[in-house]
Amino acid sequence: MTTIQWVSAAIFAIAVAHTFSTKLFEKLAHRQPNHAGVWHLLGEVEIVFGFWAMVLIVALAIVATPGDAIGYLDARNFTEPMFVFAIMVIAGTRAILQLSRAGVIAVARFVPLPGAVGFHFVALSVVPLLGSFITEPAAMTLAALMLRDRIFGAAVSQKLKYATIGTLFVNVSIGGTLTSFAAPPVLMVAAKWNWDSWYMLSHFGWKAAIAVIVNALAVALIFRAELSKLQRTVAEKSETVPFWVGAIHVALLAGVVALAHHPAAFMGLLLLFMGIATAYPQFQDRLILREGLLVAFFLAGLVVLGGQQQWWLEPLLHSMDDVTVYFGATALTAITDNAALTYLGSQVEGLSESFKQALVAGAVTGGGLTVIANAPNPAGFAILRSRFEDGAISPLGLFVAAFGPTLVAILAFRVL
Repeated sequence: MTTIQWVSAAIFAIAVAHTFSTKLFEKLAHRQPNHAGVWHLLGEVEIVFGFWAMVLIVALAIVATPGDAIGYLDARNFTEPMFVFAIMVIAGTRAILQLSRAGVIAVARFVPLPGAVGFHFVALSVVPLLGSFITEPAAMTLAALMLRDRIFGAAVSQKLKYATIGTLFVNVSIGGTLTSFAAPPVLMVAAKWNWDSWYMLSHFGWKAAIAVIVNALAVALIFRAELSKLQRTVAEKSETVPFWVGAIHVALLAGVVALAHHPAAFMGLLLLFMGIATAYPQFQDRLILREGLLVAFFLAGLVVLGGQQQWWLEPLLHSMDDVTVYFGATALTAITDNAALTYLGSQVEGLSESFKQALVAGAVTGGGLTVIANAPNPAGFAILRSRFEDGAISPLGLFVAAFGPTLVAILAFRVL
């Protein structure tokens, strides 16, 4: 083991511990107003991994050389952070939200549940499954924005909020497995292992769909009394956008999704969108640029920190059998991005088909337990956290809320 590897592992462990301590920093900001800015900064979950990634680069420059540190940084692939930023900004616009909300309301009308129960169920089931086609980051952004405005904006309990976000994170993580191109952990292995969308649907997707529906229905029924008090429908606060504006937004969103592996192309489409949004501000609400940038910074930090963890993750995977790797992947995903975990698995030669399936299934199963477990999670976190007490989401509260839906996913993938 080299000094750099030990230093990198130590910094990664500190970063993980920091993510579970952000609420402490928010409390310090209230107790020490003279330094509130620093404590608020350290209390931003999206800042944590980017901050410690910068610490890692400085440490690499000291332990090795500045040239080695810059070379390591240049060797990282930041396509995913840029893609998530682009998809969040476009998917969070008034036109896309109104279209998505109309679809959810239309489906909810056929759900025989009172008040906002039907809307809540559809938002936690249909939208996450839609992520298999529009990508998980887009599904997370749409679901989080709709739930923020419709459910979290009302006077609902903290228990309902935590149950909703825990279920949302788990359902988005497993809901993207109906195809081979929408979920980050699947993207990392699909081409290498020759898994097409039919393979994903037949081996993972149908099981995930059952788990998603069960999870969403369970939460809706548990909190039925509270949700039924909310109005079944709510009038739009923003003016309806013209058809041609909506068509342009949908086309640009589809273009970004189709060009997900080509950052120069999809960032060009994002800049085109920014130009159109500037030319027609009357058809736009506030763009979620700040939230998108914070999420991109978080994911970029995860890319930098995660790139140095292969030395202990790969031997750990080698030491497991099919059953152990499933539960091991579920647990490891909670402390390291599930896409990084499956990517490392794809670099190991000679794995059996059952081992590969167990690795991917475990990675998506644990994708809702923490904010760092799945790439879209920081997007939902950034959108919804202002609706929680003290403007912060407790990592322990999220873990507990996601534990039940995760158990349902385990049963779906291991029993069905």
